[in-house]
Parts: sequence; structure tokens; C-alpha cells
Amino acid sequence: MSSIFDQMTATSETTDAASPHQDSVPADNPTPDGPANTATFSPEQPEPYTSKALKATSQELLKLGLLEADRKPNLYQTALTQQHAINLILEPFDLSLKIDDVRGLAFLVVADPVTTGQDDEWSHPLVRKQRLTLEQSLLIAILRQHYIVHEQEAGIGTGDARVALDDLLPQLQIYLGDTGSDAREQKRLRTLLENLKGHGVVSEVDSQEQVTIRPIIAHLCNPESLQNLLQHFRQQAGNVTSDTFGTASTQESEHE
Repeated sequence: MSSIFDQMTATSETTDAASPHQDSVPADNPTPDGPANTATFSPEQPEPYTSKALKATSQELLKLGLLEADRKPNLYQTALTQQHAINLILEPFDLSLKIDDVRGLAFLVVADPVTTGQDDEWSHPLVRKQRLTLEQSLLIAILRQHYIVHEQEAGIGTGDARVALDDLLPQLQIYLGDTGSDAREQKRLRTLLENLKGHGVVSEVDSQEQVTIRPIIAHLCNPESLQNLLQHFRQQAGNVTSDTFGTASTQESEHE
């Protein structure tokens, strides 16, 4: 009489005889003719990471166009130390970061100007070239003169260059003439200063009737732009002289 152990041994031998050539396949490996029993996952590539400081600096530059060390010291320091990284961010926009470390200034410029074919002037889809009026250009030239005098006396990049409105008004009147009304002259000057404040050239008029000239004026008002302004005034003076002589000749002819 066979025992239970004999029956279990007989069953095991029968199963092995039925599949003599069957290979054992691990459960987590694919079979030769079928898909894998367990899905495999490849590690994902990490997304590029931009630090908060770099983001904040780039966004501020795109918003204002410039950074000053005395007004935004932390962002300016990031721009100073991460100039290459910021230029990589700006490159798709055809913009570039320039640093004036002596004056503590970081500002954006158009990297590769695209000419329109009309007077060889560049155009940019994100940057609109703003034209200044003659009065605004004249006031910038006067402000730059005060700024240069300040740098000669105090040194480049040292302290704020402040100028009183009473010092600007007589110089402006030399070129634009006197309207005969002090209130009108003051209003004209304040309006011009308010317009230039939007370009980052000056601060607001303070309680002492002074404005601070921002360091960007050293780059905005360069010798080339000053030469163009001077040429324009010469043309204006020539037109006035021609008109004066022409009127005098006509009067003499009529008199004869």
C-alpha cells in the first residue's frame, strides 16, 4: 500500500516527463515570442533649472532695460557675475547684456541689428526705437554736460550727479528762447524732465528742486548723437540766416 509521500513523488515525476525540454523563464523577463511580463521604465532626463536670482535679474532687465548698482544691488551683482548665463537667455531675442562696472550699470542692447533697407535703420520685434524731440535731445545734451563735470570733480561712478532746475533753465533758454513767462518756462522744463524720466535719464524732481542724472546718460548721449544734434542746429541757424537775408533783399528791391 502506497503512502501519501509515494503519491506526491509519482505526480512530480509525471509532470517532469510531460515537459522534458521546457526551459524555466523568470517572471520578470520577456518570453521569446511575447511581450515582457513587467514593464520597464527608463529614467527621465532632468528639466533645465534656472535659479531664482537669474530669473529675477533677466525679467527685470527685460522690463526696464537696465539695472543700477545703487538701486538694485542684488540684481546688479547677479548680472555682473552671471553675464554669460543671462546672454544665453537673451540670445533668442537678439538682445545682449552690457556691463559698465565703473558706473555700476547693466543695460540691454540689440545684439544684431536688422536693417529695414530704409536709411539703414534697425528694427526689432520687441524693441521700439523711440525718437526724441529736438527739445528733449537738447536737454539731454545739457544734462550730459553736467554729468561729465560731476565725474571730473568727484570721479567716475562716485555719488549722485544732482543738478538744480534753476541751473538748467538758463541754458535751455539760450537755445529755445525766452517765452517771457517764468511759470511757462518752469512748466516746459518740468515736462521735458518728466519725459526723460521715462527713458531712465533722470529721477523725479525732489523737494529741493533738483534732479539726479542717471549714469545711462553716458551711453545714451554719445559723441555721435551730440554731433548729429550740433549739425541739426547748424542747419537751423543756416535756414534762419537765409530767410533773414532773403527778406532784407526783397525789401530793398521793393524800396528801389
